[in-house]
Amino acid sequence: MENINKIGFIGLGLIGGSLAKTIKRKHEDIEIIASSGHASTVSAAYEMGLISNSTPATIKELAMCDIVFLCAPVQQNTEYLEEIKKYIKPECILSDVGSVKNDIHYVVKKLGLTANFIGGHPMAGSEKTGLSNANAYLLENAYYILTPEADVPENMTKKMFDFIKGLDSIPLILDPDEHDFDTAAISHLPHVVSAALVNLVEQSDNAEETMKAIAAGGFKDITRISSSSPVMWQEICLTNSKKIVSLIDKYVESLNDIRDHIDACDGQEIIHFFESAKNYRDSFNITTKKNRRNVFEFYCDLIDEAGGIATIATILSTNGISIKNIGIVHNREFEEGVLLIELYDNDAYTKSIDLLKKHHYNIHER
Repeated sequence: MENINKIGFIGLGLIGGSLAKTIKRKHEDIEIIASSGHASTVSAAYEMGLISNSTPATIKELAMCDIVFLCAPVQQNTEYLEEIKKYIKPECILSDVGSVKNDIHYVVKKLGLTANFIGGHPMAGSEKTGLSNANAYLLENAYYILTPEADVPENMTKKMFDFIKGLDSIPLILDPDEHDFDTAAISHLPHVVSAALVNLVEQSDNAEETMKAIAAGGFKDITRISSSSPVMWQEICLTNSKKIVSLIDKYVESLNDIRDHIDACDGQEIIHFFESAKNYRDSFNITTKKNRRNVFEFYCDLIDEAGGIATIATILSTNGISIKNIGIVHNREFEEGVLLIELYDNDAYTKSIDLLKKHHYNIHER
């Protein structure tokens, strides 16, 4: 790609590794070098032909790259930035992949690196971790939020925007503060609520664990994300605390409102509460789930090529299977698979999975 010849990575976990693999797949001519907290990760990446260095790259080498992706934990990224500042070339773009932006932007401003920093948040991933789970198609058709500082030259922002778009992701530019509020609402708060609900049921259950035994459908749907890494969510809560607390307060107010309506047996307000939620949720691209027993859906990895969805639809239709719903999942931070396929019944569900696996598609069931 024009003016991008060498890219550096600090950290090659699930996201860093997937990003590196995507770049290698899309731009074989771009050299990739990397450093990692574990030398064995660098060695493994070298052995698979992902990077050009067999031992961890030095900070000076990384600072000479055209783009450097900071994919280590937040505290480590801060320490690396302090070292990079000593050697960075003026046209080098620094970016991260964290789900909270204000903290790292604060550090960047403190270090005087704002003209080089374009924060990044690829909205893709899963509960799995490490380079071994990295996927060259993980970022495909996923939203990739960019948060450039105000004094980043326009041509650098455009270069980064075009580069991310060229990886088949969907770049969006947001202010860091807006990003943190938005992700607190649609990602961070739901994880807090999910964990709180799971803890409530555990504390309320009897000695025979009856609640645990009969838990199904809706409960499993809205609490699945509680299986994510506790360490990761501790870090997110600590780095985006003000936004999360603000939304927890609003959520508690909403709960208190519906609590009072239920307590007063106010049927009109109760139905308004549920109708309002239903109407908004039904407006999403992927149809709302009603009851797990009546929803037969799975996720499928899909290479972004002409006729990709049509090929899958043809495989299913020629075998007498009707598709109820099919759509691209653009926000896949805690989902696996780019394509969601919903069928009408369990027989069609089972048959579809068998057929697509025979055609070498990678299927993710929940």
